[in-house]
Amino acid sequence: MHKRNILIVTASIGSGHNKAAEAVSNEMKIKYPKSHIAVVDFMSTETGYLNGFLKEIYLKMLDYVPNVYDFLYNFTGGRLQGFSAQSMLALAMKKNMEDLIRQHQADLVICTHPFPCAAASYLKKNAQADMVLACVITDFSIHQMWVYKHVDLYFVATDEAKQELIHRGVEAERINVTGIPIDTCFDKSYDKGALLQKFSLNAAMPIALIMGGGLGLGGVKTALMQLEELCQPIQILVVTGANASLWSEIKENRNHSKHKIQVWGYSNNVQELMAVAAFLISKPGALTICEAMAMELPMLLHEPIPGPETENAAYVEQKGAGIWIKDNNNIGAVVKELLSDEKKLAVMRQNAHSCKKPAAAKSIVDCIENYKLEDALLKTSI
Repeated sequence: MHKRNILIVTASIGSGHNKAAEAVSNEMKIKYPKSHIAVVDFMSTETGYLNGFLKEIYLKMLDYVPNVYDFLYNFTGGRLQGFSAQSMLALAMKKNMEDLIRQHQADLVICTHPFPCAAASYLKKNAQADMVLACVITDFSIHQMWVYKHVDLYFVATDEAKQELIHRGVEAERINVTGIPIDTCFDKSYDKGALLQKFSLNAAMPIALIMGGGLGLGGVKTALMQLEELCQPIQILVVTGANASLWSEIKENRNHSKHKIQVWGYSNNVQELMAVAAFLISKPGALTICEAMAMELPMLLHEPIPGPETENAAYVEQKGAGIWIKDNNNIGAVVKELLSDEKKLAVMRQNAHSCKKPAAAKSIVDCIENYKLEDALLKTSI
């Protein structure tokens, strides 16, 4: 591939879409060091006021009326209603996308969120943009909002997701099962002894990792309260994401716990925390799941965001790599059972090993290279 202008478009709704975009960008930079590669947040007010406004509505909906979001997610999952929502989004956002493509002179656009994909597909459909369009689906399930006729390449997590895309009318040759892209740091071996020393942890005492995703959601406080019911003292590592008030509250109250608690905000060393933990308690964000699978870390998943995260939790449980805790009051009991059954933890680790795809970002870049962009661009210009 010659020097290209590559535009990777993400959305800062949670951290998963951004992390997937960065993982692809890093691999692109290795493969094509002379190309112009830009990662842009499509849902920031800098990209477009309406986009930023929609993001705020989404976040407030999750915070105050999650049942409404659940209804909208399921309502737009069908083809007819989903197509209508897709059309409205495309019309509303096409100008922002057109400006981005022109600004970066992009001949390859990679989307890690369905909203920019809607706008880019609309531009291709109406011959208002001439580029190869790739879509990285950052969930384990397929929602209608991801499905567009003018996407040249799809990248999905599983064979089941590929079959669902085919069922929704996407040609099989356009779909690549690569996994969801994560950072290469989750595909490395770590010296557990050195990390135990680094974090002042006791090798003889169980270690739990609690994460609430990039937004600090996911019932972190509830999980901590449940763990207080354990008779056996354990060590707890907590990552609160961007939730500064949660970080402050846990830090202030940790001295009153029977357990040894350490807390981080938005951590840059999650891979090290995963390397020392015996299990993870988290909301089922797809990127967190993929990172944990890459580290072969058993998962206890709870408080999913309605919609895709519910389906993510079901997938992990079905594969035997984790347990979906549907009632938060059962967290303590599940942890107590796991700590008394090392064999169950070992089976979950083995199942995570069977599911993991740590080189997804590299696979995506390789697929794009093999797609022969020059030929594709020639076809779209005729």
